[in-house]
Amino acid sequence: MSPSDPAALPRPDELLPHRPPFLFVDELTSIVPGVSAAGIWRLTGDEYFFAGHFPGRPTLPGVLMCEAIAQVGAAAVLADPKFAGKLPLFGGLDSARFRRQVVPGDELTIEVELGRMSARAGKGTGRALVRGEVACQCDLLFVLADA
Repeated sequence: MSPSDPAALPRPDELLPHRPPFLFVDELTSIVPGVSAAGIWRLTGDEYFFAGHFPGRPTLPGVLMCEAIAQVGAAAVLADPKFAGKLPLFGGLDSARFRRQVVPGDELTIEVELGRMSARAGKGTGRALVRGEVACQCDLLFVLADA
C-alpha cells in the first residue's frame, strides 16, 4: 500500500457516515482511492463494550474488528469520485479469522485492499494488526446503495 501525504488525508468522519460510538477508525494513515486504505483505531479501555465483554478480562469483540476493517475499506471506496453519493454496506463477510486477543491500550493498524469494484458492489480483503501481529483478517463484500 503506498502511503499518502498525511497532511492531505481526510479525517475518517469526513469520508465515512459513521459517528461515535460506532466510528471505529481514529485516523486514516493512507488512501489510494478505489484501491486501498489504512487506518488506526486506538483502544483506550473507555469504550462501552469493554465493560461487558468480558468483566475482569476486557476483550475487543471480533465482530467489531471486522467492522473496523470494513470502515477502512469504505474509506477507500468513498475516496474515489466514482462512488460519490454512495453508501457501502456489508453484503457479506468471508474467511474471518481471529488470531490474537485485543485488549484496552492496544492500537489496531488496519489495512484493506479492494478487489473488483462495480457501480453496484465490490470486494476487499483486510486485516487488523497489533504491534505487527495479525489479530484479525477477513474478506469483505460491499453492496453500494444510494446515500
